[in-house]
Amino acid sequence: MMAASRETPDLFDLRGKVAIVTGGNGGIGLGIARGLADAGASIAIIGRNEMKSAAATAELVQSGCKAVSVVADVTDQAAVIALVDRVKAELGRIDVLVNNAGINIRKPPQSLDLGEWESVITTNLTSAFLCSRAVHPVMKAAGGGKIINIGSMMSIFGASFAPAYAASKGGIVQFTRSCAIAWATDNIQVNAVLPGWIDTDLTRRAREEVAGLHENVLARTPAGRWGRSSDFAGIAVFLASGASDFVTGAAIPVDGGFSVKG
Repeated sequence: MMAASRETPDLFDLRGKVAIVTGGNGGIGLGIARGLADAGASIAIIGRNEMKSAAATAELVQSGCKAVSVVADVTDQAAVIALVDRVKAELGRIDVLVNNAGINIRKPPQSLDLGEWESVITTNLTSAFLCSRAVHPVMKAAGGGKIINIGSMMSIFGASFAPAYAASKGGIVQFTRSCAIAWATDNIQVNAVLPGWIDTDLTRRAREEVAGLHENVLARTPAGRWGRSSDFAGIAVFLASGASDFVTGAAIPVDGGFSVKG
């Protein structure tokens, strides 16, 4: 006699969930937004470039996703509070936050002025603090949530041409761990993703500015290629879904093996 069948829940199903993606209008952020949308989530694209954000949002809507675009400066405390209120009002809830906004200024430490240092730290690290702090009460009241912070290989390694960027991305990992511990009892899982060398507008400029970078990356990466924005869809869905409910405080490289090659 056959046992009665039992439905197995889809641990990766994001239908009914709402995700905020900062810097979601291009590069890794858009790759993540597409992945979350494909899994069923509604998406709020946050960025300062109104036209770029509108185009990304239109693409998601055309694919069948419910999506909104919010023009906001995530380094501004009042703007962050306003965007969280707006997303909750328009989409009904907030289940996932992806802190992806970031910039880089490529100069050695002795050539970097204070304004440049502060700009990178504020954009890459302080924005993650502001956004995470703003969504925390919303997620706590809803019974839980997921925060995904985008770090870098520079969270692990240093680089002579990226002191502020490396400092900000190292800080992202420690901030992730602190939030994971602080908010575990609120059922909020906080994790970091550490991209390797990914083919984006940011790294295309790096290849123009840093001699030999392209060749060195290919030589060091066991996968033998630069990463693509689409390589982040799967890890984002995992960390945003019920599949990762017992994963928190992790820093997960997505780098084609770059960080493990001696």
